[in-house]
Amino acid sequence: MPSFDTVCEPDMVEVKNAVDNAAKEIGTRFDFKGTSAAIELKDKEITLLGDAEFQLQQIEDILRNKMTKRNVDVRFLDKGAVQKIGGDKVRQAIKVKNGIATEDGKKIQKIIKDSKLKVQAAIQGEAVRVTGAKRDDLQAVMALLRKEMAELPLSFDNFRD
Repeated sequence: MPSFDTVCEPDMVEVKNAVDNAAKEIGTRFDFKGTSAAIELKDKEITLLGDAEFQLQQIEDILRNKMTKRNVDVRFLDKGAVQKIGGDKVRQAIKVKNGIATEDGKKIQKIIKDSKLKVQAAIQGEAVRVTGAKRDDLQAVMALLRKEMAELPLSFDNFRD
């Protein structure tokens, strides 16, 4: 029986490369000379450091540009609040989304069930497995999920025939 998994996983190697490239650009840009502008990646959290919120916005723009060049979807980024730290410095944490949250998994299941296609969806951890009798039905589900769940950077893997 044909099946596939719907997942939401970034390529962490490319994310790390994008952060490293952004850090390199921040180090060489004239407008960041003599400031505390920095960017770093720990586990699945990117930390932006700067002197003002405007500077954080510039660093974020550089990061988004580098991620786009490396074919990493920027919808994986979940921005946190800007925090003031000692002096006039600010910090912002950006989480890298990984896996489909439970409520999003239920929403995906509901969309598939309401589509009246002859497929079944089952939540398996941080992925949703879709099985059906025909390959065409599975491809229709993929197209439907791309359209309906545009806010999530979904990918489809583990396709079995």
